[in-house]
Amino acid sequence: MAELVVVTGPPGAGKSTVAALLVDRFTPSALVTGDTFFAFLARGALPPWLPEAHAQNTVVVDAAAAATGRFVAGGLHVVYDGVVGPWFVDRLAAEVPDLHYVVLLPPLATCLERVATRTGHGFTDADAARRMHREFANADVAARHLVTGATADAAAVVDEIEDRLRDGSLRLRDG
Repeated sequence: MAELVVVTGPPGAGKSTVAALLVDRFTPSALVTGDTFFAFLARGALPPWLPEAHAQNTVVVDAAAAATGRFVAGGLHVVYDGVVGPWFVDRLAAEVPDLHYVVLLPPLATCLERVATRTGHGFTDADAARRMHREFANADVAARHLVTGATADAAAVVDEIEDRLRDGSLRLRDG
């Protein structure tokens, strides 16, 4: 049975690296990158980390959720890579109720270093990364969904996620 695994966290948490490794462990699979849906925005788009962008972000997340749901309904194991705080995860769950939720939350210093030194990624705003890290750190997220280690070994993180997928502890809803 096809599943959805949401890999989220603040900028610099390692979402894209982990999601790319994780999706390769499923067959058939699809990687849905949330940033792609934000890239569809054209004139008048607001930076999504600003509070006044909430309505815009809701539309974008709903579009991504609809596409993701179609992939899962088509029998693909989907790994979703994007910023999906607990304030938006129910929008994905509306399309795929039986989803697994992984919040990568390394220390703030790790995230800021990664944001400052990565290449090939358009996001470099340290203040916004700091703010989003704080939002995830202060959010009501059950400990079973958190991966907090600062390890640079993404494969070890993926192994941990796979173990937790098998034991069901990452399932958003019990039952």
